[in-house]
Amino acid sequence: MSATETKTPTAPLFTVITVTFNAEKDVPATLRSVREQTFDDFEHLIVDGASTDATLALARDNAPDNQTIISSPDRGLYDAMNRGIGLARGKYLIFLNAGDAFHSPDTLSLIARTAADNDYPGIIYGQTDIVDSTRRKVADRHLVAPRRLTYDSFREGMVVCHQAFIALRRIVEYYDIRYKFSADYEWCIRVLQHSRNNCYIDDVLVDYMIEGMTTRNRRKSLIERFKVMSYYYGFLPTVKQHLKFIPRYLRRRRLEKSIAVNQTDTTAADNK
Repeated sequence: MSATETKTPTAPLFTVITVTFNAEKDVPATLRSVREQTFDDFEHLIVDGASTDATLALARDNAPDNQTIISSPDRGLYDAMNRGIGLARGKYLIFLNAGDAFHSPDTLSLIARTAADNDYPGIIYGQTDIVDSTRRKVADRHLVAPRRLTYDSFREGMVVCHQAFIALRRIVEYYDIRYKFSADYEWCIRVLQHSRNNCYIDDVLVDYMIEGMTTRNRRKSLIERFKVMSYYYGFLPTVKQHLKFIPRYLRRRRLEKSIAVNQTDTTAADNK
């Protein structure tokens, strides 16, 4: 190598992408879970939407060498996630947004071993716990990730939590930002179309914060999801499938109400 040449850094195994916007209350748990990983062959991209609170200061404080922060206005969550994809150098992509966290310090190590043992499959996935802002588990996810994942699996809905869906970078395309609420669901289906081998990890990979289970845009989200499912799986099959979803939907609403009551009781007890 000549004196004027520079060595290109080796691409990491993982790119962890965290999208933030005015997330000073939620982002510390995410940053801590990434910083505490025992496996270090990864980069951490923080894609911020021009926060005006302490989010950026928290990210910059004691930032590790493998962390990159970009901050500028964007056109919403999925636009920011596309920016992360465009910057990612890792072999695999993991989306871990503000408030979400790796389940344990050994999570990335577990995923890395699974990837190596299975000849680097297109998708690696696992289970998810639902936690509150104190990081206490409040419920299992309403859908359990199946042991065998195929393109047809997503006829049942978002059977794998997006944060626990680790995709090979070279088969990934950008999110379709025409979808405001269900672009992650549509994206996962497209990734599955390009994946020849999907590998299940029988363990919890991610803690997903309950505040992310918003009901404010539920109707719009359901309409979008119906359009996506109709496009990929057919209109009439999607209508039939949604009739089967009704009991599941009612169970989820009961679960959410139960969680809300428990959170209220816990807060009241803490304030005594």
